[in-house]
Amino acid sequence: MIVNAIPEGWEVIYQQAHGILAAELAHQLKPELQCAHWVETLVAIANHDNRQRTWRGQDGLTPAGAPADFTLQPNTLEQAKALMHAVRFQSRWVALLTSMHMSYLYESRRGESKATDTFLDEQQELQQNCFKSIGITQKEAKQAYAIMQWCDRLSLILCRNELPADERTLEITTGPNEEVYFIKQLNTETVHVEPWPFAQQRLEVQAEYRVLEQLQFKNDKELAQALHQAEVKYKKWMLEK
Repeated sequence: MIVNAIPEGWEVIYQQAHGILAAELAHQLKPELQCAHWVETLVAIANHDNRQRTWRGQDGLTPAGAPADFTLQPNTLEQAKALMHAVRFQSRWVALLTSMHMSYLYESRRGESKATDTFLDEQQELQQNCFKSIGITQKEAKQAYAIMQWCDRLSLILCRNELPADERTLEITTGPNEEVYFIKQLNTETVHVEPWPFAQQRLEVQAEYRVLEQLQFKNDKELAQALHQAEVKYKKWMLEK
């Protein structure tokens, strides 16, 4: 979950909803910034944060009982394995991009355990097999994965309310064309990205969220029930060139 503190309590965005926003941003990119296997790329971007671990007691809570933001919950090998198992039934391209994302997230943990090292070695082997079976180079794959990373980062900036005040500029990340992109929110409330990467000069995107007025919860069950009963709302952003 993405959890933002707001005056009413907590603003909660499921990570799957963040993934949908990332895919929506990718869908709006200029044709020259897109890559081969475009539909499958959108699927990979939309699904990259799926298969969150099952709560078993207080996994979704901080020690104080507040809803836990994903940054407070380390990635688990269980989640990574479940996601890789699921995407293998979609396509080799989706499996390749997702595997590259797993390498990006977990490679820094190599040496942590035998299970982690085995998983990372499996990803390297899978990626090499995908390069051969799909017929692409590692460079082409990295360019495609850069789209996923860029859209993931932009979606997180929006979902986590990270836009600076007073029209200050924030770096997004390097895009698939190796340019560095920046974002700022104008006084008109519209959002500007520089250089402009989208096909349209003006577009609106959105993400589902829920508001929890209760600040603390006894356990995961109580949190899950509150989320289930909460009204679904929509955060919207107008992006303009």
